[in-house]
Amino acid sequence: MRRATDVMAQRGLAREDPIRLLIVGAGVAGVAVARLLRARGLHPLVVERAGPGGDGGYMLGLMPFVDPVLREIGVHDRYLESSVGMHRYRLHGASGRVLKEYSLDEAIGRFGHYRGIERGQLLGLLGIEAIPVAYRTTLTGLHQEADRVHVTLAEQGKRLDLEFDAVIAADGLHSATRSLLLDPGQVHSYDTGWGGWVAWTHADTHTDDGCGAYEEIWGAGSFIGLYPVRDRIGVFVGGPHDATAEGPAAFAERVRRTLRTLDGRCARALRAVADTPDAYYWNMSDVRASPWTTGRVALLGDAAAGFLPTAGVGAAMAMESAAVLAEELGATGAASIPRALSTYERTQRPRVETAQNNSRRLARLMFQRGRLITGARDVVTRFVGVNTALGPIRTLLEQRPPSMP
Repeated sequence: MRRATDVMAQRGLAREDPIRLLIVGAGVAGVAVARLLRARGLHPLVVERAGPGGDGGYMLGLMPFVDPVLREIGVHDRYLESSVGMHRYRLHGASGRVLKEYSLDEAIGRFGHYRGIERGQLLGLLGIEAIPVAYRTTLTGLHQEADRVHVTLAEQGKRLDLEFDAVIAADGLHSATRSLLLDPGQVHSYDTGWGGWVAWTHADTHTDDGCGAYEEIWGAGSFIGLYPVRDRIGVFVGGPHDATAEGPAAFAERVRRTLRTLDGRCARALRAVADTPDAYYWNMSDVRASPWTTGRVALLGDAAAGFLPTAGVGAAMAMESAAVLAEELGATGAASIPRALSTYERTQRPRVETAQNNSRRLARLMFQRGRLITGARDVVTRFVGVNTALGPIRTLLEQRPPSMP
């Protein structure tokens, strides 16, 4: 059961803190930074626009960027128990035939673990049930002075005017806090023109085929992805918006007809989407803010840089950024918060944007619709090694921030 704690009760918990912190958003980034700050003796006030019910959400692939974070908060062993190790990546071309199988262990195994986990499971590991959160609460106003931030919160219809030494905006891809902080020209989006549905199918319990493997079909005007987590497989089936507009069942049937080769696992993925008429539709677009910090306010996670899921690195980078931000804030006083936030941005923004660029490049390869261009892509892809494909990610893992051993 998640712990709902109203705003004023949380203020009381933080009355002895040397700095007064507000975190807007209780997703992966917000909960991670809250947990890390609490480990440093601070009690940030956390607000979340949704209710406390929560949901499992979608599947996440977590690269080794998260290992130091989870070790710091003492849940790494539980993480290994709650997730599935990913060891291989199997790629199918536009016909449905397997083009290549990559060893993920060979590519990034020396850096740590690459694992699949449900978002709800990850939030549980990060401590969402123990961290006080004011649910159904939004930030509606923000004004900075040199030594403080004035905010207006709406808590279940009640207006609250409060002051903080710093505000962390972790309220997602469509961050309302970011809209209050930055001009529209400081927020840039990249839209692939594609989208698709998330669904679930059963795990491969009776065969080794697919266990510990990500699997994707890069079709001509379609995409199928299978991403294992503990006890089941997350599925994404998508294509250009004009094609997916016909709905999940009709689109799944269209994809089935266009693939000359379709194994049982991928057929189950199409069936799962077709049988889930209310499946969540995920628009394949991202966002990038510049800057991440202004005075005493910092953007974190998707609010700073929301990723396309094509490289499976967005959540991991959000957690790494949360650790760097917590390290900076935990070592500063109220007067020097702007400098601490600037250091956070200087450390993380280039790293995160490098990873985001990698996701965008992959999207341009994955999301194609013409037979001629997808055929040429498939020929070239057959000769690309795993180290080349994951080169930018490997470089980031080799060059971690000093606070992230």
